[in-house]
Amino acid sequence: VLSFIIFICYIASSAASFMMAPLLEFLLALFLFFAYASKLNEKFKGLYWPLSDFLRCVTAAIIYFAISIAAVSKYSDGASKAAGVFGFIATIVYAIDFYITFNELVTFLKQGPSSPPEGPKSD
Repeated sequence: VLSFIIFICYIASSAASFMMAPLLEFLLALFLFFAYASKLNEKFKGLYWPLSDFLRCVTAAIIYFAISIAAVSKYSDGASKAAGVFGFIATIVYAIDFYITFNELVTFLKQGPSSPPEGPKSD
């Protein structure tokens, strides 16, 4: 939702050249939402879904931070300033999300390779 609001703000501003980043992040977030909702993550086991979410969050936080600084410092209209402020908020939200996802990845990596299931034990 936040990415869509930033996208709308950039369309209404003189900084319309920045509108592609929030649009792509919105579409990627929408895809991952529907992938988790339709349980695609259980059907495609070859892709580690939290890793793709982690990479999306890291890149989104970096990109939003960069374009927010540019929008706030370079453009003077209100829509650009609003998009920049929402971009800083989105940076914080994505940073929190990649921190949570990073902890999940670390837990997964500490488990190591999964062991084969044990058969019935005989006495």
